[in-house]
Amino acid sequence: MTTYKIDLKDDILQVGFGYSIAQNDQIVKDAATQLEEMARSGKLAGGQLLRINGPISIPVAFVLAHKLAHIYGAIGCFDPKLGKYVICITHNPAYNLGDLID
Repeated sequence: MTTYKIDLKDDILQVGFGYSIAQNDQIVKDAATQLEEMARSGKLAGGQLLRINGPISIPVAFVLAHKLAHIYGAIGCFDPKLGKYVICITHNPAYNLGDLID
């Protein structure tokens, strides 16, 4: 059983903690392994924009940013206070850092 869940539906990466109790040293390994498996299978092929939604620790956020920023033009993270995604990484001129998108 994994300590972190990652599922891609369209251009939204749903993330969340698993059911087992673990610390970030194990959670970051599990998150990285899942991303690598998704990329190897072709499910995580990259694109112009990826939205990330769900609970995440700072160490896991760094793992996701490192692995995904190379294959997506822009990444937005959901902010529940704003009810929108905030563009936090961009190499795509269509999106500016800090843009709010649905």
